[in-house]
Amino acid sequence: MTQRNVMNAMKANNPVNFAEVGQQLRRRTLLQSALGTAALTSLLSRDGLAATGVTHFAPKAKRVVYLFQSGGPSHLELLDEKPELQKLHGTELPDSIRQGQRLTGMTSGQTSFPVIAPKFGFQSCGQSGIRMSELLPYTGAVADELCVIRSMHTEAINHDPAITLIQTGSQQPGRPSLGAWASYGLGSEAEDLPAFLVLISHGSGRDANQGLLERLWGSGFLPSSHQGVKLRSSGDPVLYLTDPPGIDRNFRRQMLDGLAQLNARTLRETGDPEIATRITQYEMAYQMQASVPDLIDFSQEPESTFELYGEEARKPGTFASNCLLTRRLLEKGVRFVQLFHRGWDQHGGLPTNIPRQCHDVDQPQAALISDLRQRGMLDDTLIIWGGEFGRTVYGQGGLQADYGRDHHGRCFSMWMAGGGVKGGTVYGQTDDYGYNIVQNPVHIHDLNATILHCMGMDHERLTFRYQGRDFRLTDIHGNVVHDILS
Repeated sequence: MTQRNVMNAMKANNPVNFAEVGQQLRRRTLLQSALGTAALTSLLSRDGLAATGVTHFAPKAKRVVYLFQSGGPSHLELLDEKPELQKLHGTELPDSIRQGQRLTGMTSGQTSFPVIAPKFGFQSCGQSGIRMSELLPYTGAVADELCVIRSMHTEAINHDPAITLIQTGSQQPGRPSLGAWASYGLGSEAEDLPAFLVLISHGSGRDANQGLLERLWGSGFLPSSHQGVKLRSSGDPVLYLTDPPGIDRNFRRQMLDGLAQLNARTLRETGDPEIATRITQYEMAYQMQASVPDLIDFSQEPESTFELYGEEARKPGTFASNCLLTRRLLEKGVRFVQLFHRGWDQHGGLPTNIPRQCHDVDQPQAALISDLRQRGMLDDTLIIWGGEFGRTVYGQGGLQADYGRDHHGRCFSMWMAGGGVKGGTVYGQTDDYGYNIVQNPVHIHDLNATILHCMGMDHERLTFRYQGRDFRLTDIHGNVVHDILS
């Protein structure tokens, strides 16, 4: 008899069998306790297995670094050379090339779509001879470690749906991020750090204010222990990392032990697995109070480190500093580090701003590759570089000296390096306008399937049941791009 039935019976002056009510309450409490114990056992068992590596096959990459360039860097200026554009400069983009593509609201009202040739040259890099922009000399020096994919594509044409799609596999908010899936599948090798950490830097370009919402590194419907933890560049790296005055480590330890006992009791009573997550997260926060301050202290790094990464690495919050911090995080056992670098949304002033953006990232990202190589870590670390889409070959606002380019999802470029991919290679091809793919298209879902494959996970088998359905990062799509794998 439920509480509502008891109340209704009393209102109707019907007799209530309180012995029966007590028996049912005892049964409910027993069931809840059993569910709570089962939930805790299941969660701890899964996490314990994940800590040792739950994979579907032998992984090539034990850890991932995602150098995400927020705003959409222009493939035409950086990674996809189109010599014919010099001859086509100023001419109208043919309808046969545009093929009725839908445009953003920023250029849909234009009556003219003039082709703009990039102002910057390309050069052959490394023994492989990959053609890369002169704006990326340091990255060009490690070209033999890179697999450049020139045939990426996405159906999203605006920032929020595009970045949500590439990070979570869906344009709609609410799905777990790639890093959260990696944490869920692999767990963490670090005892005092989360499996998934996020670092954000602001570019030197004019437009460095692209919004980055925390759901981009969120856990969605996965247990919240798998969400990314953002490290801040000023103040406490993590909010409330420092104990308030009057609270010492012993008192904090006693308080957390008492809180864990209360949470464990509630878990046994309710069966809510998020309570078990809360227990582990409180303990992780306690461990991070000791580990994070030492982690962000670069004072013991030799001068050769700053010669490699550049002087900007001494300034907290810069892309260079975050690249150095990433290497230190990987050494501590962190599975997935995501760097977001803002400032690539260049609708105008692209020739002025893109050199600044390249200066931000060029030396430190090449340094990270070289540093991991010399430490014997590159072969089992997968590095990914790119944004949510590319830029149009036509000029936004017409033919201008300090031109801009609009969003372009039909084709763009990214690169990968390290664990599991073939270095010194180029995959995919676009037309002479850099507008359409003509060979080996790679969708966002294909990219994510390939990343999981490098980590030893089958994207079709890495699932989580939610609201009666088995969800996965790639939804019902995606194919592993085996041709780029070593």
